[in-house]
Amino acid sequence: MTTDQDLSLDGKSATARFAAKGIDVTPCKDQGVIKVVKRPGVEGDRPMIGDRVTVHYTGKLVNGKKFDCSRERKEPFSFNLGKGQVLKAWDVGVLSMQRGEVCTFLCKPEYAYGCAGNPDKIPPNSLVVFEMELLKFEGETLTDDGGIVRRIKLKGDGYTNPNDGASVDVHLEGSCDGRLFESRDVSFIVGEAEDKGIPLGVDRAMDKMQKGECCVLHLKPKYGFGSEGKPEYKIGPDKNITYEVTLKDFKKAKETWEMDLMEKLDLADAVKNKGNQYFKAGRYQQAIVQYHRIITWLEMECGTGIEQQKRIQDYEITAHLNLALCFLRTKEFSLVVDNCNKVIELDECNEKALYRRGEARLLRNEFTLAMADFQQVLQVNPTNRAARAQISICQSKIKEHHEQDKKTYANMFQKFAERDTKVRKHPFGKNANKLRFIHTHTHTHTHTHKKLIYNVTSCCMALLFFL
Repeated sequence: MTTDQDLSLDGKSATARFAAKGIDVTPCKDQGVIKVVKRPGVEGDRPMIGDRVTVHYTGKLVNGKKFDCSRERKEPFSFNLGKGQVLKAWDVGVLSMQRGEVCTFLCKPEYAYGCAGNPDKIPPNSLVVFEMELLKFEGETLTDDGGIVRRIKLKGDGYTNPNDGASVDVHLEGSCDGRLFESRDVSFIVGEAEDKGIPLGVDRAMDKMQKGECCVLHLKPKYGFGSEGKPEYKIGPDKNITYEVTLKDFKKAKETWEMDLMEKLDLADAVKNKGNQYFKAGRYQQAIVQYHRIITWLEMECGTGIEQQKRIQDYEITAHLNLALCFLRTKEFSLVVDNCNKVIELDECNEKALYRRGEARLLRNEFTLAMADFQQVLQVNPTNRAARAQISICQSKIKEHHEQDKKTYANMFQKFAERDTKVRKHPFGKNANKLRFIHTHTHTHTHTHKKLIYNVTSCCMALLFFL
């Protein structure tokens, strides 16, 4: 254990004292970060690179002077481990800790505040000491819905990642409930992993990985094998699965800015067909990826000449309409409306966009807006029977809601009427003190009675409105 006596030494003595009691946790063993455990943590899993970790810490100089403390602020500190968000000493040191562990790190300047120090707090080239407690850690969430969680076992090289359309070579090991169900080397195109029987979650994680990286991906059913499961792997429906993925090599696809317009237009047709193929197979998330590629390529393009401009617009409209249909299937109705709005900006009389927006609004219980969309569809195409049927449904739903509102206001009226009747009866009993109190406060009672009459009148008016 470290004591205040340990902290009252010069740099050389402090390093010697810590080295005698602790261990060097730096990868190159240069005594840049020496760790002394004060309280062991819970045996088991340790944090990995990229994990979101939460700690309490106290920072001191080797002379014992405190310069920072999260406990005094009564607020623990969180950061993503190994991402360069904090001092190098923290990225190195916390990797060695267990949940609940309390330890002290002696950190050399090159792992802490360097030759500059920190003005008014830390002199240049200072060794510093951090006492840390690891409160909790969790994997890095790669999607907004928490469906893909990554934990990095081995950090990759360089600063580039596979992009959409890149060719990747990976080693995969898939497991479910602790049972290994596949282990293989495979190559695929990012965005088209489905063609090789690889789950969407693995595909979606590729653009976050670096060459040589080995990570563990925890996938919820939406990003795994879904409600269908994978019978050939003996995986039932709606099961969470885990993949250990090693990115052996990759070749990036051309970035959007590297492609000329003709290249984009030539690729757009093949990508649209790929998206349609996924859609027909019920792979809506994979189809969404393909349609998004077309929009990314073409949304900022203007084209030269009327024919080229029309071709660009046709691809954009088709991509947005197809996205709207995908989002209808995945029940993401706000995204349906957004994509239909994009189409209507380009073509205000687009029958499919108006109809699909109406469907989404109907499913969001926006009956009046939905009916307006279906009525617009009939203005564009009076023979559209589906739109006419949807209008009838909207009218029925609106009537149901009016009936419900009538009942609600009728109940309110009844309650106010009963309350008003009770007030007029003056149920004070034989208690003389109460009677004297009421007599003394006649003005207050009259004011309350008037307020009740006003409430009843308001309720009556509201009820008449719905009759």
